[in-house]
Amino acid sequence: MTSLDRLLRDVRACTLCADSLEHGVRPIVQVHPEARILIAGQAPGRRVHDSGVPFDDPSGDRLRDWMGIDRDTFYDSRRVAILPMGFCSPGAGSSGDLPPRPECAPAWRQPLLDALGELRLTLVIGQYAARWHLDVGKQSLTAVIQGWKQHRPKVLPLPHPSPRNNIWLRKNGWFEEEVLPYLRRRVKQVLR
Repeated sequence: MTSLDRLLRDVRACTLCADSLEHGVRPIVQVHPEARILIAGQAPGRRVHDSGVPFDDPSGDRLRDWMGIDRDTFYDSRRVAILPMGFCSPGAGSSGDLPPRPECAPAWRQPLLDALGELRLTLVIGQYAARWHLDVGKQSLTAVIQGWKQHRPKVLPLPHPSPRNNIWLRKNGWFEEEVLPYLRRRVKQVLR
């Protein structure tokens, strides 16, 4: 058993925030030391919690489209790692899913990131991931994404691909015109 295998066993047995989870404990991550792309998301929603498969929902369909890759590539852990800020579904709030539980990232994130030595591109999805990975302080997520060029080629901030963000996407047409073509080229380059 490798040190990563032991770490993943510990992650999957974690109960740090069990009392706060509406749907119970079910850490959902996808990691392999050879992964070249990291998807740093928020936390699994209910549908993902039920299936146990990261981004197994309309958000995942949109994210794969944005990246220009198919499901087989996306779920190949030797190519793509998926490490949300919270590993378990935090439950639903009044306007969508609750934020990732705050216990998860400090306990597990850095050791898992340290095991991903081949990363060439990190997709930072949403404000919680942006604050962890980009040191953006209190900037709005829109401002962080508008400044995407300053983080390339290793990091690319993205809005959450949820259908709940359709209004944001319509208001910010530059994202589809400028960022998505770059994202697809960069993903292709990294996975080559």
